[in-house]
Amino acid sequence: MTKPKIVAYLKPSCGWSQGVRAIMRKYNLEFEDRDIINDPLQRQEMVERSGQMLSPCVEIDGRMLADVSGDEVEAYLLANQLVSPNPQRPDAPTNQPCAHELPGAATMQFHR
Repeated sequence: MTKPKIVAYLKPSCGWSQGVRAIMRKYNLEFEDRDIINDPLQRQEMVERSGQMLSPCVEIDGRMLADVSGDEVEAYLLANQLVSPNPQRPDAPTNQPCAHELPGAATMQFHR
């Protein structure tokens, strides 16, 4: 099985982006990790190639998967027989938002 050519437009520390990286590690896939936060040209390229601004975006053998989770990338890889099923658990959550998007505990304020 030949390994697919993968370009991933990711944020350095976002939960969704970490989920995509975890799937790449799970299947030992080489990929170009393009930083869309610290490199504005990579972000611009992502928007032009995907047609939208949300990330992660992952291009696999020329097919753009826009605004995807690690779970969705894995499902695509398996459905298109680009990887063989692997029972190993990913080393990070694969479907989790960025930390600033997680629901937080509501703070309570008391007035006297």
